[in-house]
Amino acid sequence: METTELGDFLRARRAALDPARAGFPDDGRLRRVPGLRREELAQLAHISVDYVVRLEQGRTRRVSGPVLDALADALQLAPDERAYLFTVAEAVPAAPARQPGRPKVDRQLRQLLDGMRDIPAMILNRRMDVLAWNRGVTALLTDFGALPPSERNLIRLTFLDEAYRALYADWPRAARECVAVLRMEAGRNPGDKALAALIGELSVRDADFRTWWASHQVRGPRELVKTYLHPVAGPITLDVQQFSVDTQPDQQLVAYTAEPGSPSQAALDFLLAVSPAAPVS
Repeated sequence: METTELGDFLRARRAALDPARAGFPDDGRLRRVPGLRREELAQLAHISVDYVVRLEQGRTRRVSGPVLDALADALQLAPDERAYLFTVAEAVPAAPARQPGRPKVDRQLRQLLDGMRDIPAMILNRRMDVLAWNRGVTALLTDFGALPPSERNLIRLTFLDEAYRALYADWPRAARECVAVLRMEAGRNPGDKALAALIGELSVRDADFRTWWASHQVRGPRELVKTYLHPVAGPITLDVQQFSVDTQPDQQLVAYTAEPGSPSQAALDFLLAVSPAAPVS
C-alpha cells in the first residue's frame, strides 16, 4: 500500500481522537484500533468511506479546500494542525527550495544580537539550526561556537546532548514541542535534504523521537514559557519570543526574557554577570 504524509497524518489524527468526544458513544462493537473508525470520520466529514480510504492510502492528491475543511472540523484539528493538513494536501503552494550552503545572517542582525547585552538571543532557521548568537545565549544554553556547525541545531541538542537535555525542567514537554515544530517544517519543505537527514539521524538514535514523530503532532512558532535548571544560576523561567526576519524569510530572531523583578530575572542577571565574555558568532 502506498503511503503519503497526508495519509499518515489523517490516520494519526483519526486514531488520536476520542470517539465519545466526537459524538460516538460506546456502541458495544469492538474497536480494532483506537480512535475513530473510517466510517465515523466519513460520516462527520460528509464524504464516502471509500474516499477516506483513498486519502489514507495516498491514492488521491490535491484535495479540494471544502473537503479539507470538513476533515479538519471532523478531526477537531487545532489551527496549526489545520494549516499542516492543507500544506501536505498540496492545497497551498510549496515553500521555495532552500539554497545549499550555510545561510547568511545579515550584518545588521549580528549588530542587533551584540547590542542585546542583557537579553540572550540567537538567529535560527526554520529547521532550528543556530546561525548566530550572542554572549547571553551562550551563558544560558551552551557555547555554540565550540560545536561543529553540523551540530548547532536545537532539536538535535535537545535529544542527543546530555548536558543540553539536562537544562530543561520538563524535558519530555520541550522535546515533544521540538518534534511538533520539526513535523510542521517537514510538511512545508518535503524536499529539504538537510531536514530529512536530521529526522533520519534522530529516528535512528532516539526511541522517544521515533515514538513522537509517528504521532504526527504539529505546531508552528508561538510564544513560549520555558523553565531551565541552570547549573550556575539555578531555576530560571523565561519567556521565549520569536520574531520573523523580513529580509530573510527563512530566519527568525529568538529572545529570552524574564519577568522584571522576578527571581528568574535576578538569576538571569547573576548568570550574565558571572559568565565570561565568550566569543559570539
